[in-house]
Amino acid sequence: MTTQESSGGPADGRQSGADARISPVFRSLALESIPVPDYADVIVLPVPAGCPTDPRLWADTVFSLGSMPAWIRLLMGLRQRAVGMIGIRRAPANAFAVAEVRGEEALISADDAHLDFRCGVALDAGARLLRITTAVRLKGWRGRLYFAPVRVLHPLVVHAMMARAIRRLSRH
Repeated sequence: MTTQESSGGPADGRQSGADARISPVFRSLALESIPVPDYADVIVLPVPAGCPTDPRLWADTVFSLGSMPAWIRLLMGLRQRAVGMIGIRRAPANAFAVAEVRGEEALISADDAHLDFRCGVALDAGARLLRITTAVRLKGWRGRLYFAPVRVLHPLVVHAMMARAIRRLSRH
């Protein structure tokens, strides 16, 4: 949905007079190899002026155990113990390692028997926005079963991790 569509403007993308607004447009590395995901979300949070602009630093900080609130570390631990019951291997220690950095975005990429996962962590320094784009391709019943609770919790978890990383890096 564009900004215009949500504000009652023309749905065809034409801008009209005083109601003309700029619609955000972005690309993400997360959607390059999974252009039609089974699940996708984009979480955007503002960052204070003067924060670092290195997308790898942002990705590493967002996904570091030190940036994860205790309740998220608990959920990750439960995940590690529970997945074996449905035949999914435990995530390796480097599951959230940055695979590639291009421009203002770092890509985390993981393919497994039950799903393919992409996460783009981008910092738009000009707009002072941190954006995390997630794309997931599910594989078989194990992927669907595993992802059912993740689908519900994912936006909350990502938002909390981003907020914690912003607090940590704003003191950087």
